[in-house]
Amino acid sequence: MSGHSKWATTKHKKAAIDAKRAKSFAKLIKNIEVAARAGGADMAGNPGLELAVQKAKKTSVPNDNIDRAIKRGAGLTGEVVDYTEIMYEARGPQGSAVLIECLTDNKNRAASEVRLAITRNGGSVADPGSVSYMFNRKGVISLPKKDLTEDDLLMAVLDAGADEVKESGDNFEIHCDPTDLRAVVAALEEAGIEYETDEVEFVSSMLVDLEADAARKFMKLVDALEELDDVQNVYSNADISADVFAQLEED
Repeated sequence: MSGHSKWATTKHKKAAIDAKRAKSFAKLIKNIEVAARAGGADMAGNPGLELAVQKAKKTSVPNDNIDRAIKRGAGLTGEVVDYTEIMYEARGPQGSAVLIECLTDNKNRAASEVRLAITRNGGSVADPGSVSYMFNRKGVISLPKKDLTEDDLLMAVLDAGADEVKESGDNFEIHCDPTDLRAVVAALEEAGIEYETDEVEFVSSMLVDLEADAARKFMKLVDALEELDDVQNVYSNADISADVFAQLEED
């Protein structure tokens, strides 16, 4: 779930680690297979595959799994890997907007499961374009604050193409154009600043502050979507404040 809110950071830390790791591994393996299918198994000539493998290794995906995914995607095992990217749009509680990014080998299954998860958990399926217009594609780098200041980060990444630095709970987020993401990451590495994640995501500039009841329903909706095998990412403009999150934890 990417909402760029304090809630998103807190929820990430409190997640069931094993379940999330398994889901994360499956997502990263799919990305490797797709990259290998598109550009071949040689990382030297396939920047997309090199990046997918780097992300998998950073998340501690075993090397054997990575090697198998490369071979499978490149067609070296005789298996056919054919994934389709699909974006679904939905409305959640209190008018919140939700984008669901899928990578699937069965469009009918993905559509059916996503629709069911939305309608069973208090959401409604939205017409194409009725939600997505609120989001922009951005490079997003997340890193712990530690003893860094916003000015420290800006000095390190501004010349590399960073648009802004935002606070997100105990983290900073650096936003940039997707084409500048690798340059911004390289600038952080050159400055000796460690980061946690670097992704291209859909970010909304119009956040909706959810009240406790709506937040409770919203979290149930997102959890149901994220559990689906075909779902790669869930993005939203929902924002759950620290006070509301504290109320939910007391339930």
